Amino acid sequence: MKTRIARFSIFYSLLYLLLMPVHALAQDRVVESDTHRFVEVADGVWFATGTGSVYTMSNALVLVGEFDTLVVDSHVTPAAAKALLDSLKVITDKPVRYLVNSHYHFDHAHGNQAFPAGIEIIGHEFTRTKLNGDIGNVLTENTFKSFSDPVPAAIANLERQVAAESDAERKATLSERLRVQRNYLDALSEVQPMPPNITLETKMTLFQVVAAGSREIQLLHLGRAHTGGDVVIYLPQESLVFTGDMMLPGLAYMGDGHVDEWPAALEALKTLEFDTWLPGHGPVMRTREPIDKFQAYLRDLWDKASMLHRRGVSAEEAAQQLDMTSHSMVRTVGVDPRAIRRIYELLNN
Repeated sequence: MKTRIARFSIFYSLLYLLLMPVHALAQDRVVESDTHRFVEVADGVWFATGTGSVYTMSNALVLVGEFDTLVVDSHVTPAAAKALLDSLKVITDKPVRYLVNSHYHFDHAHGNQAFPAGIEIIGHEFTRTKLNGDIGNVLTENTFKSFSDPVPAAIANLERQVAAESDAERKATLSERLRVQRNYLDALSEVQPMPPNITLETKMTLFQVVAAGSREIQLLHLGRAHTGGDVVIYLPQESLVFTGDMMLPGLAYMGDGHVDEWPAALEALKTLEFDTWLPGHGPVMRTREPIDKFQAYLRDLWDKASMLHRRGVSAEEAAQQLDMTSHSMVRTVGVDPRAIRRIYELLNN
């Protein structure tokens, strides 16, 4: 079973990497640094993704005002966060005033410590309890370890590929991937989780001074979903929302999710007026269709997993047996065992 878990860990890591590039529409302004690509989806609203030279793993949102900058999510390590902060100069010279965590997961919040002293870090109350160590230790929990533990093996595999490759171009590509992964492994040892120092329960509204007057920034907790403390960042004037990992273009990781409550949170998301949504992984999205599809998947998964649980089927067996291929986002039989273990945990409580 350890082999199967490792395989799913690598699969989800690769999925995140594959989803990261942004395919912007023609009217979007694009600016790049060595480490980041910024797409301006509205005036002063920038969607940031990594170029691949530094392992960032997640997207970020940058809101540039007349006097200051707000950043949403800090990437996977302090090194990745430093690269983001250094890259901001290609789009603004305004200092960062706020950092918002969409949720507590490592790939979105383990760069918090790299942000300048004195800035305000905002997140849900649950995010603070997790990053503060009040509920478990995020560095020893399964979510972090299931993604980070396979990194040494991935590096060893890349080393073998580089050594065996005879084509110069492919060898150079593999060598670059190896460099990035080695740097990522080194950066993992620097992580010291830093919690938000300002928290919200359901809603907080900020107003950022911009050339046209002020930008309304709503931080909303719409219900438990991907974690117990997801926050979406809603810009009503721009008709835009940053969803973090509560809503992705494809399947989201469910190892800490509230699969039974998640569809209701997405229903609340759909009540917001927006034309564009920016996910924590993946490209700029301008269609709501994936939201309905993911809701249907979550409801079906909960029902099918609950039935197997009642029958006494183990979580590991259920993960192998579950057939979700009736949903267009699924191609093969089987579900990430971490998702099913989480569902069983909820059913047992």
